[in-house]
Amino acid sequence: MPVKRIECFRSAIASEVFHLFYPDSKFEWRDAAHCRQSWTICAQRELSPILQPLAYALIQAQEDVEAALAGVPAEVLWRRHNNAASAGFHGLHMAGALDRLFTYARGESLTDAQKAAARAEGQDQSIDAASLIALIRESVDRAMAQLRATDPERLIDERKIGRAGLPATVMGALVHGAEHTARHAGQLVSTIKLLR
Repeated sequence: MPVKRIECFRSAIASEVFHLFYPDSKFEWRDAAHCRQSWTICAQRELSPILQPLAYALIQAQEDVEAALAGVPAEVLWRRHNNAASAGFHGLHMAGALDRLFTYARGESLTDAQKAAARAEGQDQSIDAASLIALIRESVDRAMAQLRATDPERLIDERKIGRAGLPATVMGALVHGAEHTARHAGQLVSTIKLLR
């Protein structure tokens, strides 16, 4: 019985390669919304299976934010609605918090630059949408590199978080970094939709 696979490919070459490996499969194109679901497209094979869901969350957050921010003018990016945070704040905060939480996961303390960036997240309104996309992409790229380098045997190693030195583990800091990123990506997307 042929295997039925539903995949999203971004190029004709990729679909040809797919058929080389699965010649009896039925190939179906999916709509654009499903194509952006990173967890349904491919495995992050260079990662331990236990860390793959974190990678999917980060990739999905990055893709959602990039799509939402495309062409957004600065006045929309930094506008606050009903005293809620701006989309720009959510973008800066998701990139900065991801960087900080993954720093703690490595067992390191925050640098002065990271502390200054955290303080500026609510005030810096000079960044435009394209620059914010680049900043988020850089933060996710660093996080993905760290996930690839993370030894699964060390996931329960103890870590201290923040000035108070709250107890955590490597896995706890990584998971919180990914879910926190996803949460703020959703808030950014919702804020943009509300203001457009």
